[in-house]
Amino acid sequence: MRYRLIWILLAVITGAAPLHPLAAQQADTSAAGQQMAGATQQPGWVKRVASNAFNNYFNDTTDPEKAKFLVYPTLAYAPETSWELGLSSLMLYYARRDTTNRLSEVSALMFATLNQQYGAWFDHFLYSHQDKWFFLGRMRFQRFPLLYYGIGPSTLEEDKVIVDADYVLIKERVLRKIRPNFFGGLEIDFQQVSNTSMEAGNGSLPKPLGADGSRNIGIGAGLVYDSRHNALNVRKGAFAELAYLHYNPKLGSTYEFQNLSMDMRYYLPVRRNQVWATQVYGQFLQGDVPFNQMALMGGESLMRGYYTGRFRDKNYIAAQTEYRFLPFSFSKRWGAAVFASAGTVAPTIGAFNFKHIKPAVGGGIRYLIFPKKDIFLRGDFGITPEGINFYLYTGEAF
Repeated sequence: MRYRLIWILLAVITGAAPLHPLAAQQADTSAAGQQMAGATQQPGWVKRVASNAFNNYFNDTTDPEKAKFLVYPTLAYAPETSWELGLSSLMLYYARRDTTNRLSEVSALMFATLNQQYGAWFDHFLYSHQDKWFFLGRMRFQRFPLLYYGIGPSTLEEDKVIVDADYVLIKERVLRKIRPNFFGGLEIDFQQVSNTSMEAGNGSLPKPLGADGSRNIGIGAGLVYDSRHNALNVRKGAFAELAYLHYNPKLGSTYEFQNLSMDMRYYLPVRRNQVWATQVYGQFLQGDVPFNQMALMGGESLMRGYYTGRFRDKNYIAAQTEYRFLPFSFSKRWGAAVFASAGTVAPTIGAFNFKHIKPAVGGGIRYLIFPKKDIFLRGDFGITPEGINFYLYTGEAF
């Protein structure tokens, strides 16, 4: 889960403080006094609100242990969406206001894009006091036209077609601490694609499984190791997840298939405010997998520079490494990152081929938007043999 670039509009800021008591006293004056003073008082009030808004978003004057709640318009760009306009809410907090606990996050987004996509997203990762419980989930409700290039590691860019559909996703993981930093528990995944339409291409792409819509429910289990303190900007620690989901018609699924995924990340502090981050990811599916639930390569997090789903198949492996300056030694707010990644897809594990590995490199700038919570805005350029893509988000890519 990642947030859009904050684009401040003062009219919808919920963090603005109430009027100064002096303003309340002035509000009790006579109507005549209000009329005489209105012309001079109003600019002062606007200035106070603007100043408070600026501090709330850019100077982060909230005490570290207090919850941070914001509602704000957003502006974002990614190759999947083009420019995106939205309204977001974000809450960051520590359980029991204890900063020794991990930072928890709840977010919501309503959006529309220039690619005629619209919808609502809800995400959370929540840690209870002393990490007794860990809840990780997301929901998606959207009409989301996307490009479909076919299946396999050798699909051609010129064969792409537009797939339009109503999409619902509800995924939740409920994990219990087994020992320090180690969690285990249940996972459930519900995905439904309906009212689908596929634009006619040049005739070279066969109609994929699930092109007429599907509903699939998966139930499984997961194990997680997590020693991170702030998942939006990890300074040190590790994260590893192994998850298994089984989708069965007896549970109401259209298709029967299995999904095994693994995700391993490591964060090494090198110098003060410099972090070397690495990630290895794999997804392996068996059975009758609809095209929308195949392993998808690309996106704003892993394999940046490739359109999400530019390559898709039943099996996917990828790795990335990133060096971060958070921030530069000569600045309190500005930083940067450089990264490189490689990955590929295949119909079976035995079909992985070195010649199909896709490379990507890139870099970007960082701005420390919430100093007390140590959260950065990021703007990244991902460069691939097929071109360059640009991403604007809040929080690190992984």
